[in-house]
Amino acid sequence: MSPVRPRGPVRRRLLPKPRVLIGSLLLVLFVGVLVVQAYINSEFKADHVETEVGDQDGVPLAIRGGGPIINTTGGQESSSRMPEHTIALTFDDGPDPTWTPKILDVLKENDAHGTFFVVGSEVARHPALTKKITDGGNELGLHTFTHPNLQLLAPWRRTLELSQTQVAIARATGVHTNLARFPYSSKANAIDDTNWKLVKDAGQEGYLVVVNDLDSEDWQLPGVAQIERNATPAGDTSAVVLFHDAGGDRAQTVAALRRFIPKMKERGYRFTTVTEGLNQSIAVSKKAVPALPENPEAPTADVWRGSAVIWTVRAADGMLWLIAGLFLVVGFLTIGRTLLLLLLATRHARQRRKPDWSWGPPVTDPVSVIVPAYNEKEGIEAAVRSLAGGDYPTIEVVVVDDGSTDGTAAIVERMGMPGVRVVRVPNGGKSNALNTGIALAKHDLIVTVDGDTIFEKDSIRNLVQAFADPTVGAVAGNVKVGNREKMVAAWQHIEYVIGFNLDRRLYEVLNCMPTVPGAIGAFRREALAQVGGISDETLAEDTDVTMALCRAGWRVVYEERAKAWTEAPTTLEQLYRQRYRWSYGTMQAMWKHRRALRDSGPSGRFGRVGLPFLALFGVALPMLAPVVDIMLLYGLVFWELQETLIAWFGMLMLQLFTAAVAFRFDRESMVPLWRLPLQQFAYRQLMYLVLMQSFTTAMTGGRLRWHKLHRAGLVQRSEMLDMPQAPVAPPLDTVPSTHDAARPLDHPAAGRAVARPAVPSQTRDPEDLPSAGSPPGGGSGPVYTG
Repeated sequence: MSPVRPRGPVRRRLLPKPRVLIGSLLLVLFVGVLVVQAYINSEFKADHVETEVGDQDGVPLAIRGGGPIINTTGGQESSSRMPEHTIALTFDDGPDPTWTPKILDVLKENDAHGTFFVVGSEVARHPALTKKITDGGNELGLHTFTHPNLQLLAPWRRTLELSQTQVAIARATGVHTNLARFPYSSKANAIDDTNWKLVKDAGQEGYLVVVNDLDSEDWQLPGVAQIERNATPAGDTSAVVLFHDAGGDRAQTVAALRRFIPKMKERGYRFTTVTEGLNQSIAVSKKAVPALPENPEAPTADVWRGSAVIWTVRAADGMLWLIAGLFLVVGFLTIGRTLLLLLLATRHARQRRKPDWSWGPPVTDPVSVIVPAYNEKEGIEAAVRSLAGGDYPTIEVVVVDDGSTDGTAAIVERMGMPGVRVVRVPNGGKSNALNTGIALAKHDLIVTVDGDTIFEKDSIRNLVQAFADPTVGAVAGNVKVGNREKMVAAWQHIEYVIGFNLDRRLYEVLNCMPTVPGAIGAFRREALAQVGGISDETLAEDTDVTMALCRAGWRVVYEERAKAWTEAPTTLEQLYRQRYRWSYGTMQAMWKHRRALRDSGPSGRFGRVGLPFLALFGVALPMLAPVVDIMLLYGLVFWELQETLIAWFGMLMLQLFTAAVAFRFDRESMVPLWRLPLQQFAYRQLMYLVLMQSFTTAMTGGRLRWHKLHRAGLVQRSEMLDMPQAPVAPPLDTVPSTHDAARPLDHPAAGRAVARPAVPSQTRDPEDLPSAGSPPGGGSGPVYTG
């Protein structure tokens, strides 16, 4: 046993790892942007709720019976009206890029001006349009930032609603306004005690509160004639008239204004802004009150603050548009992938089930089974018994003990089963163990098996029948989860059934199978020799060699009847470690074989079909899938609950249908599918993190260590398969040498495996482990740990 490198004292980390810290900061920033987006779109539940007029005992009669311009600044309590034959046109809820310019055109055509009470969030979205309002001689007023019912808000947010709108106007137009109008306000006689408090609070902040004399009710779309009647003052009285330039289809408003303004001018009315009309009223009254400035210049501080507000709104809008766009992309990709899976996988399944279908003449050539094992004492005995007890005519089992420290090799030796050999090698990695086993194997049909995997009696026989076709270089078997009782393992069972019975069928039809699983796969020795054996250049050696075979022109097929039972991780931590390694290794393999994109022949076909398909549906789609959950949470909190739930359940039904098809193909019970909805709330999110961390590791050149998964052994599964019980033999006195094999070491598939020096796992430094470097796929071979 190699000496263990002494370790120094364990130091407690005071700060989180940089990746964790950066990830947390990005998450906080992302959530913050979504909250801002929800806020500026007025999607909190308190919005859009009108209240009835309450008690008015505290409202002075001079206010309730007075004019629409209410002044509570400096402790005053007064109101004013427009002078005679004067109409102040006011427009709420804008600016709107469609209707505000049309209304401005009508005002300009009729030499009239108006007062636009703008919503701050819309000002931030359309600053140039807001500037166009003031450039046309019109006036701006505040209509809050998100159009909430101010009665339902805390005082701090009421202040924020006005101040944010003020600074947004300052940045967009360079002006300041003293006018404010509350959403859902009406006439002076409708002010109750609650609203009176809001009016006085606004006065303390220096604002004149403007209500209306007449409401055109254009928001109800009553028709052009009715809007015109609603806006027409009785007799020759003056009026502040309410219109809307946003919030829906305002075509009737535009048409009504084209008729209303000329008609009222013919009756002797003039049209002014609110401030202009108020100054005229002050002048007529001959009060010693200074005239109010119209659109005064904004303070520099407000302009700078407004810049921050506008850029925040733009960032939030951009983020939401990005998420919405990605959501559509995910939806199209998911539906497209599902249709493609169902179409091609169903065609594949139907072809295989034809009575006259076969691979060709029965294959009975002897088979060598290679079992690389590192610390597999829990499951190695059951695995070896299942392999040696198969119903295939000639089976040689070669267990390559890769420097185990738990007596794995001794367990196999004591079994004393015929046709089973044990080879001990220093710990050098799974690829080295596989290459050693292949070099020492006696036969040309090679089956590779993980040390924790149990075969059914007919698995090897079914697996190698595909070699009746001389173009087949490798066969992928059907991996089944044996310990599916626990929830985490049951989720993996569902994933395995879908992955093997739909994905692999699809890949076979497209002739671009990316992976022959390490748990059960078969190879021609000739094919392995052609691609140089099992490479140690990636963490996913099974994916790497499969891609190499496809590029070399060999067919890689799927045999659903060849089943192998494996032990899946039972905790989320173990699952994370396993999938992290798989995902990272797959990305390494894709990068390693990227030149296939430019090749011709079989390599080019794989590069232009297999690699893009894997990149799109194996990496990009899973990495974009979180937008589904983001939109779900966002919709549940800020959007319509019913529509959000309908969309989410639609996606779930699509998944359930796809899973049911896969389970039917594999003749599996549908009972486990009740766990699929629960899978949406833990398992999928874990897979997101796995892919994102794998991608980050690959892009940043991080180093990934191998982790040994805890094994309990598939005892119950091995008993169900009725494995043969061999007599227990005494321990062997000598360990078989790697030079005792029938095949010479200079065989093409043996060169790399035996010639490469191995590094004991106990002394392997973390810095020696494979790195993504610049591209994924670089670095030296990993230490195999199961």
